[in-house]
Amino acid sequence: MQNPPKILVVGSVNTDMVVKGKRLPAPGETVTGGQFVLAGGGKGANQAVAAARLGCRVTLVAKVGQDMFGDQSIEQYRREGILTDGILRDPDHATGVALILVDEKGENQISVASGANHALTPAEVETAAPLLRDADLLMLQMEIPLDCVRRAAELAADRKIPVILNPAPAAPLDASILRLVTYLTPNETEAEQLTGIPVRDEDSARAAAQKLLDAGVKHVIITLGAKGALAIDADGMRMAPGFPVKAVDTTAAGDAFNGGLACELAAGKPLLEAVRRANLVGALSVTKLGAQPSLPTAEEFEKFAKRAELSDKLA
Repeated sequence: MQNPPKILVVGSVNTDMVVKGKRLPAPGETVTGGQFVLAGGGKGANQAVAAARLGCRVTLVAKVGQDMFGDQSIEQYRREGILTDGILRDPDHATGVALILVDEKGENQISVASGANHALTPAEVETAAPLLRDADLLMLQMEIPLDCVRRAAELAADRKIPVILNPAPAAPLDASILRLVTYLTPNETEAEQLTGIPVRDEDSARAAAQKLLDAGVKHVIITLGAKGALAIDADGMRMAPGFPVKAVDTTAAGDAFNGGLACELAAGKPLLEAVRRANLVGALSVTKLGAQPSLPTAEEFEKFAKRAELSDKLA
């Protein structure tokens, strides 16, 4: 991109310890013979890396510990071209860690020790306000305290900067937060948790999205895994289909989607086109093991997108 979109991400940083085996263990069971990967993770960092690899200019605001994992994380983000001036160091809490088990179908189980992520404060988010001056878009998730999510969204709203909120992991959101959100990107489970409406098909997805729109969200994009995503707003409901791939690990698929969506929207793409291309980013990410290692570069994405377009024409 000649003039890359500028994205500010306020969110979490984790180190992921991933074991891929034939199947997920039952409670109390040990399953041996797996493959181990140590990689960067955390929804905030994953989405920041996804957007940076796709060519956006990304700044990350987060908190990590004064430890080896914090050092490694910051160094990795700098190699990705991410601006790290907004990353704080916490002497009292460790960098977040996620323990991830993945089976041969790509399904996973995840346990997270949030560490420094949950020590981030609204006052610290406030100090990052100057970083919003040049931002085209703010991207948020729910692995930091909700008060920090709220404060970041308020700062963006004051500056009329669009906000993407990926409500994962899901937690109750009142209308005072939802009114600040331009694009809300829940999956089916998160949409149900936010609205109480089980999302099973297009009609139930529309009903859940309408409840969120009524609460003040401008656009709701419900991701449906391999089936694609539904974009719903005042103009109606549009479906962006998925692209079939062989899944190796689905751990960061949602983060890849959100990073891709942020880049497309910040570049001025229409919503449906942005969602369609974000679906392709998410699909490509599940073909590799690990969270950040699976996130595609702009070159990898464009090759994949061309194959997808050719497939559509031949269908």
